[in-house]
Amino acid sequence: MDLLINIGLPLSLAIIMLSLGIGLEAADFRRVLTRGYPFAIGAISQVVLVPLAAFLTVKLFGLPAEIAVGVMLLSFCPGGVTSNILAKFAKGDVALSVSLTAVISLLSIVTVPILAAWSIDYFMGEAAPEISIGDLATALFLITTLPVAIGVSIRHFARGFAVRIDNALSALASILFVLIVLAALAGNWQFFIENLGSIGVALITLNIALLLIGLGLARIARLTWDEAKTISVETGIQNSAMGITLAALITGTTTGFSPLAVPAAVYGITMYVVVTPFIFWFRSR
Repeated sequence: MDLLINIGLPLSLAIIMLSLGIGLEAADFRRVLTRGYPFAIGAISQVVLVPLAAFLTVKLFGLPAEIAVGVMLLSFCPGGVTSNILAKFAKGDVALSVSLTAVISLLSIVTVPILAAWSIDYFMGEAAPEISIGDLATALFLITTLPVAIGVSIRHFARGFAVRIDNALSALASILFVLIVLAALAGNWQFFIENLGSIGVALITLNIALLLIGLGLARIARLTWDEAKTISVETGIQNSAMGITLAALITGTTTGFSPLAVPAAVYGITMYVVVTPFIFWFRSR
């Protein structure tokens, strides 16, 4: 189990992030400057409103400390490749989706360690594991930012090779994502069963709220319908694999998969159920 968590889990996330980078180009980052307003609205929704909504959900449902921290960790994670795919299915602004995912993913090495340290201290108090913001930032850089940068570089300097491996790498990333979710649940099966009711209802409520918050903010900001759909998806979809890995980095491997990973694992399943009717609605308009 330790080998799986210490090597398999970070390596899997690194491959997932590499698949994200392979699909990115320099233009995806420059778009932040040329389309600053819709990007800013999307960034505010993801970086500010998602954690705020998660915090309110945790308080509303009175979730236990470990689950509360797990929900907060999940809320700090960006959307990942999944949000880009779903934005395309929703007939949204895929370019905006990709730019948001790219930039927020890179910013996460700064935002996630700080917010994670705060949430653990706030909810767990004296029972909180020791956490080094610097060490956590370094680990996230190595398994998220660096693979994305490598992927972007491959796309830039060896475009033909990147195009050839893109689909296969994306498929591998999807398989690894499923395995990560299943492993996290299996490693905390009793904890998962005992708390399924509270976790499931809270996360489904949060997911619906996030989709509506993203959509509402975009409409208030007078963005186009395609941009609004995209920001809704980007707000409601989180990188569960990153949330699970983050939990493992924080708690270590002495007891197997951390219970902090359970909310991310559950969300990794329920978000597809919740977002599906939204996608069909978005496609019809």
